[in-house]
Amino acid sequence: MPSYSFVLNGKPVTVEAPADMPLLWVLRDLLHVTGPKYGCGVGVCRACTSHLDGAEIQPCVVKVKDCAGRKVTTIEGLADGDTLHPVQQAWIDCDVSQCGFCQPGQIMAAAALLKKTSEPTDADIDAIENVCRCGTYSRIREAIKKAARP
Repeated sequence: MPSYSFVLNGKPVTVEAPADMPLLWVLRDLLHVTGPKYGCGVGVCRACTSHLDGAEIQPCVVKVKDCAGRKVTTIEGLADGDTLHPVQQAWIDCDVSQCGFCQPGQIMAAAALLKKTSEPTDADIDAIENVCRCGTYSRIREAIKKAARP
């Protein structure tokens, strides 16, 4: 079986896996990283949203072979040690979570948005396609705007 090396949340890892195995299964089943959630398996619900070289991806549809030599960041790697990422802190401050299932993906999508634009408009936020089963979209919007403020 082939092996693939990449940086996961700042640490180098190597895994043996079939080339076409979705990154989500590598993360969850082989590397025991459980922040990215399995929702739909086709990149629609976006519960698994993570970053590949800083850009938003859905690891349920990204093959492990496409990650070789690259940087993968999940919710577990977003904070800087004990210092939460501004989006994570805003999520707490705005009491966003209800059931919490989609929240890692929501936070990773928001962090990716704020990396692209420091002052997102409502339209920018509306373009985030992550599904929240509990419907906390108004608090998600509030948290993103709070995280965008210096």
